[in-house]
Amino acid sequence: MAEGWTFAGESARVDTGAVTLIEGSSFCLSEPGGDIASGTPQGLFYRDTRILSSWRLRLDDEEIDPLSVMVPEPYRAVFLGRARPRPGQAEATLLVERRRFVGAGMREDVVLRNLGNEAAACVLTLRAEADFADLFEVKEGRVRLQGQHGVEHGDGVLTLSRQWRGQSRGVRLAAEGAISAPGSLTFRVVVPPRGTWEKSILVTPLVDGVETPTSFPLERPVEQAGPVVRNTEWLETGPKASVGDEALGATLRRSRRDLGALRIFDPELPDTPVVAAGAPWFMALFGRDSILTALMSLPTDPRLALGTAQVLARYQGRREDPMTEEEPGRIPHELRFGVDASLVLGGNVYYGTVDATPLFVVLLGELLRWGADPAAVRALLPHADRALEWVERYGDRDGDGFVEYRRATDRGLANQGWKDSWDGVNSADGRIAEPPIALAEVQGYVHAAYLARALLAEDAGDAEGAARWRAKAQDLKRRFNERFWLPEKGWYAMALDGAKQPVDSLASNMGHCLWSGIVDADKAPLVAEHLLSPELFSGWGVRTLATSMAAYNPMSYHNGSVWPHDSGIAAAGLMRYGFTEHAQRVAGAVLDAAAAFGGRLPELLCGFDRAEYDRPVPYPASCSPQAWASATPLHLLRVLLGAEACLPHGRLRVAPALPSRFGPLRVEDLPLGDARVRVELRDGRLTVDGLPDGVKLTDEPCPCSVTEG
Repeated sequence: MAEGWTFAGESARVDTGAVTLIEGSSFCLSEPGGDIASGTPQGLFYRDTRILSSWRLRLDDEEIDPLSVMVPEPYRAVFLGRARPRPGQAEATLLVERRRFVGAGMREDVVLRNLGNEAAACVLTLRAEADFADLFEVKEGRVRLQGQHGVEHGDGVLTLSRQWRGQSRGVRLAAEGAISAPGSLTFRVVVPPRGTWEKSILVTPLVDGVETPTSFPLERPVEQAGPVVRNTEWLETGPKASVGDEALGATLRRSRRDLGALRIFDPELPDTPVVAAGAPWFMALFGRDSILTALMSLPTDPRLALGTAQVLARYQGRREDPMTEEEPGRIPHELRFGVDASLVLGGNVYYGTVDATPLFVVLLGELLRWGADPAAVRALLPHADRALEWVERYGDRDGDGFVEYRRATDRGLANQGWKDSWDGVNSADGRIAEPPIALAEVQGYVHAAYLARALLAEDAGDAEGAARWRAKAQDLKRRFNERFWLPEKGWYAMALDGAKQPVDSLASNMGHCLWSGIVDADKAPLVAEHLLSPELFSGWGVRTLATSMAAYNPMSYHNGSVWPHDSGIAAAGLMRYGFTEHAQRVAGAVLDAAAAFGGRLPELLCGFDRAEYDRPVPYPASCSPQAWASATPLHLLRVLLGAEACLPHGRLRVAPALPSRFGPLRVEDLPLGDARVRVELRDGRLTVDGLPDGVKLTDEPCPCSVTEG
């Protein structure tokens, strides 16, 4: 693993009891009582740097006993605690309320409520430390104090800073009336009987001496702050779904809220939202993760998908750099802003992924299908062509017609598909595949990218170009089915290794192949049968690796676990090839898992069988919320509705297969071009209203999305 980079395939240190608050590029991990404990992964982070590593509130130098914590919004929490009893008293009379708001730093309002009949005098002290550690160091437990640290204080202000490698990071703590000292702010307080005392502390990041404006300034009511306004708009302007099944309704609402919380904004394009990969450690734009999330949630908000495409296009590779694995046309794997990332590898962008580049083109095609701003999509066409040039020049270095990967140096990810842990690609006998590796699902993504580019060409009036791209897709499909299909086993190889030999494990990758349409129709029944076999299907979803494989471990990251997004993609592929009951079983299993987790799907769960344990077993280092897991329930609802749009051809396909146990369904304000559509399914009867002019309802897929085979 490369020092200075966070790779999604590496497990992170996670404090499962911590309270997580997120907003944009800021997030805070703390104790349930509100303190940030030193020597742990907790802290307040801004743009990948920990600007608070300790944050402790004390009354008369005593800890506060926690009572409860409430998190009504992703960026806001209320911590309740009580002071310890005074000498000679049996009960405490001071209630401590800490209202925390995270966004471009943090604001904390401390309220003391005196529930006694005489005035309460106390000394309130807030002790703070900042190690300015890079996020990578924190999550991997390798924090070292580096650089020159400074402390300044006076007039209710405490400033902590660090100079290192020519860059400065700092944090400013300010509270009116506080007595400041190195490492602390102190208040001498008298709370009237049955009265209250309140004070606000602002925590403001400093980047190279420049103060970042706080998201929650004191002079503006909290309800008018940027994060509140954005969150309210997100929830009020998006589609509204009502469903008979209460658990499914709660899951859909949670998914929508979590996707809103995972939005971040590029500093260069502050009005353009993109989706981060997941909290807490992956609050950054990831090529593959963000694109797949955008694809899965696109019908609910094309703006988020378009913003993701636009920002990724800004960072598309322009030169060859083996340190960051940048290559012309390549779409990034990960964007980071910490000093460690920018100085260790010479840039803030790492490009070591094989699948983000074709998926970028797929995303542009889906944006066109669902009626995103046509001019904005067309403006990205040169980036689509550069991406496909990368696919054919750099992606296929040996000219065999398949896209493969091998990391450029020993610093990069060894595996560069979505199963990017070091042992994520292995044969049936457990042998680790040797690079260069051509993953099965990546060939499917390229197939889908060619079809997307054909549609984009057709929309631009380029019939010759459209025919050429479709021919490429058809040729790739033919060659893929010749080389990757294992007739003696009845499934597709997970990959071809460096010797062009099949990596013959039975794995979930085939579900992605169904989703992309690269699977021959005559082979699809066996693929469907294997995906729902006891070896792959756990009852909570599709396992990443079958139980019959030598490397199977239900508690591993990629070798037997269940990833909700992976199962969601498989469900879409099964539905695409007409295996409705199979798709319903997978979708139902994942939605049951969501209900068991209180409506929020984790990044992954252990692959134990549902017959063995009647509740899904959590994976301990799983991100929550995590972007593509949050998008999966919305995606599965679309799968069960059989909803596919192709506005260039004037079609909206809806072919419902929603199980009756979910009851009646109504979706309102579904964006489709300039229109807002209402879909209602009740007693098996489908009603669709508000279609854009020139768009007709059908129950058949658009021919432009398939190739022969």
